[in-house]
Amino acid sequence: YRRPGAKMLLDEEGTGIGSITAGCLENELIEASDGVLESERPELITYDLTGDDDVWGLGVGCDGIIHVLLEPLTETYRPAVTAFAAGRHVGVLTVLDDDGGPLERGDRAYVSPDDRTLDLPGDGDDATAWPATDLVDPAVTLAEWGRADVVDLDIDGRHLRVFVDGLAAPPELLVFGTGHDVGPVVDLATKNDFRVTVVGFRGGVDLAERFPEADRTVTTSPGTLREDLTITDETHAVVMTHNFIDDRLTVEALLDSPSPYIGLMGPHDRFQEMVEAFDESGRSLDDGDLDRIYTPIGLDLGGGSPYQIAHSIVAELLAVVNERTPKHLRDREGNIHERIELDEGSDEDREADATAVDTD
Repeated sequence: YRRPGAKMLLDEEGTGIGSITAGCLENELIEASDGVLESERPELITYDLTGDDDVWGLGVGCDGIIHVLLEPLTETYRPAVTAFAAGRHVGVLTVLDDDGGPLERGDRAYVSPDDRTLDLPGDGDDATAWPATDLVDPAVTLAEWGRADVVDLDIDGRHLRVFVDGLAAPPELLVFGTGHDVGPVVDLATKNDFRVTVVGFRGGVDLAERFPEADRTVTTSPGTLREDLTITDETHAVVMTHNFIDDRLTVEALLDSPSPYIGLMGPHDRFQEMVEAFDESGRSLDDGDLDRIYTPIGLDLGGGSPYQIAHSIVAELLAVVNERTPKHLRDREGNIHERIELDEGSDEDREADATAVDTD
């Protein structure tokens, strides 16, 4: 149900954010967090739910073995928060066990895919205790994919087990338009962890007040949007201005950018008119252009209300970001979440963070 890296944040009152399972363990984790907060030391707990009806007497229907790292949330996690807020990928390395080595459970390091160096959060931490050459590559891979896994290293009689949590930056979404149908798209995209910017082309509208869920709002024009917006190969765009000329100019500007997804609101016939307009202007669309344009936008879910349409759009965005072909899960063979193959090396309010480090 959840893959390695699933998290739950608990405070001293037992209030939680997030989940690790579908409700099978959360009450037990709340109780266990009291001891971790009191001792201020992390614990690695294994829950065997292969016979959960007999073990817990709850009949909740969970199955499998789950290993959970329960640890106090300290300042050593701040670099992860800083990187995520800045839109940067980062790999968080947490020691689970170091048999024959100097590291202790809960010791932490960070790897940035940008510079591929291993950094420590504490000034007095010993960098030589970390086998950086064996950890950087898997940390970068997991950070870029936003996945997590356990890395086991055997080096000169030392067995080091490290949980590598890849925190990918949230995908960027530009929504062009200010109509009544934009709000549901912004709302759902934000709730699905997109970093959303609403772009308007007309003054006189307070975009921040109209779309409070958006992370940012920008007023520009189709002719200057490339100068006013940073568009990378991780920036996705939804064009829904409902103005043919604005839509065409916006699509043209986006095609001149590395954006991998350009979703365009409107029927097939309208897009055919746009293709003809491109031809007449001397900017004919090639196959590479057409591959990036998704129109009519969204998945065929059959809905017609603004929120149902927004669900269709955001579902398509998630499929593109996650590189999936949408279909019913009942028709999918194998695991829901694929694991990343790693090239591992050889020989003040107190809160607790519960992280699933592995599921069997």
